[in-house]
Amino acid sequence: MASLNSFLLLSLLSLLACAARGQLSPMFYARSCPNVQSIVRLAMAQAVIREPRMGASILRLFFHDCFVNGCDGSILLDDTATFTGEKNAFPNRNSVRGFEVIDTIKASVEAACKATVSCADILALAARDGVNLLGGPTWTVQLGRRDATTASQSAANSNLPGPGSSLSTLISMFAAHGLSAQEMTALSGAHTIGEAQCTNFRAHIYNDTNINPSFASLRKQNCPASGGDSNLALLDVQIPYRFDNDYYQNLVAQRGLLHSDQELFNGGSQDALVRQYSTYAELFERDFAQAMVKMGSISPLTGTSGEIRLNCRKVNW
Repeated sequence: MASLNSFLLLSLLSLLACAARGQLSPMFYARSCPNVQSIVRLAMAQAVIREPRMGASILRLFFHDCFVNGCDGSILLDDTATFTGEKNAFPNRNSVRGFEVIDTIKASVEAACKATVSCADILALAARDGVNLLGGPTWTVQLGRRDATTASQSAANSNLPGPGSSLSTLISMFAAHGLSAQEMTALSGAHTIGEAQCTNFRAHIYNDTNINPSFASLRKQNCPASGGDSNLALLDVQIPYRFDNDYYQNLVAQRGLLHSDQELFNGGSQDALVRQYSTYAELFERDFAQAMVKMGSISPLTGTSGEIRLNCRKVNW
């Protein structure tokens, strides 16, 4: 009887250990790569100093990764003759950027802790640090993701909200990933940093009526009715490249750059929350940080699923 009890106890402990390994934890690399967070932070600081826009680019890269089959680093995979990744999906083509920064961080992490830290976790840490380095909040990043060995261009085409999305579409697309309308509105505040291409806001400044006329005129100077598709404009012109609540103040003033931005303040269900965020920066930053942790937990690969890629651009075999 005693031996049976011992066997059951050992089996239970083994199951618990497996379950623990399958969960994300901020201490995942405490022993295997204790310096990983400082390595990522230093590299991101250097990247943001070189180009402040990079903080926004890495944040967007993380968002576009998580919304396609979970936060698994699949967006980082290059296309090959026999493999079609997500980089050339319509929402990503000639748009997502920052891959070289992730490559640089990965090389530094590999030098310190070979074959230990996933590209998915590096991207999660880099997104957090990019926000914080631009004056935004910080948060505890849950770690332990593994890297995908596959990617889905079709899922990238269908799962990512576009710049012309309606409020109902935004709410439903975020809900599909377990994120509430409130969390969607908080995460949209990421548009307080970064830039957008003319092709993504042309329809809003020329066709929509819920836009400040002087703001529309200003944007038309760099975004003609035809041509200049890749011309860039700041998502937030008040204090460029500083993470703050100006985005929501812009929405209240009908100065949202994208149609999808202004949809958050257009007589709909999110108007009251937008007004709150426009007034209380600390409330926005708190909710944004909490929503980022939740988004970062979308369908991660853990345990023995996936792999730890040695090169973020390709699988190990």
